[in-house]
Amino acid sequence: MKITWKWAACGYNLLGYQSTEEIIELCKYAGIPAIEMNSGFTNGRANKELEEMGKQYKDAGIELYSFHLPFSQEDDISSFYETKRREIVNRLIRVMEQASLIGCKIVILHPSTVPFCIEVEGLDRYVSQMGKSIETLIPAAERLNLTIALENMLPSIDGERFGSSPEHFIIFAEKFAHPHFGFCLDTGHANVSCESDGPSIFFEVMRKHLVAFHIQDNPGDRDLHLAPGYGLINWNVLFRKMAEIKFSHPACIETPPFGPANHYKYDADIWKKMFEEMDVLVTNL
Repeated sequence: MKITWKWAACGYNLLGYQSTEEIIELCKYAGIPAIEMNSGFTNGRANKELEEMGKQYKDAGIELYSFHLPFSQEDDISSFYETKRREIVNRLIRVMEQASLIGCKIVILHPSTVPFCIEVEGLDRYVSQMGKSIETLIPAAERLNLTIALENMLPSIDGERFGSSPEHFIIFAEKFAHPHFGFCLDTGHANVSCESDGPSIFFEVMRKHLVAFHIQDNPGDRDLHLAPGYGLINWNVLFRKMAEIKFSHPACIETPPFGPANHYKYDADIWKKMFEEMDVLVTNL
């Protein structure tokens, strides 16, 4: 099967490298065409530094398509505490400005960053609070030429979590439809939420609004972020669906390479092997 998209490395697995130059050298050797960035690359940098960083990657032919917004429990856009929610939104807008300066087009956002059960907390409460945040974030995204990509979540320990059910994304698509709003399909989260058919179920719900992917594998009972092919996800089905919609942007392999690391740094040959295996996995379909 022909690949219609390109792969991206997950930036969280590159933070152990010392400089932009070192990362670019690694990408060129390993055949990494894109990187999903995050605030670990941008925090504490002046605007001019961020623009220069983006230019370095662009000149090297490495695309910075997506940027994962912060997702600690202090970054919950659906917080029930209104003062805190507003502070979070303002903080995320500043991070979005950084993402725009380095040239990213998509910002990945979690519907909620707390793992509480939706049956206890109430779906309507979450949707209402998230809706207030989205109403502020979308105009900021439009101004910055960004698209917000809402990511599907893992379930909670004792039931559904906000954003862990395909039905939640049906609601999101209806309530928050906008050219600068879309979805990010996390295959590992979907596999835990809906078992073996999870990635396909979420794909069909998100199909018309898919702007990003987090590609990762697991056995279906826990989120391990394994390289594709090292878990139990049926990649044949998902990759064919991606080709059907002619997805043409970078799809983030949200895993480290499968191999040993030295102080969170993986040998360049291990990185190269992972990206070669990804190409083989698709083209052999």
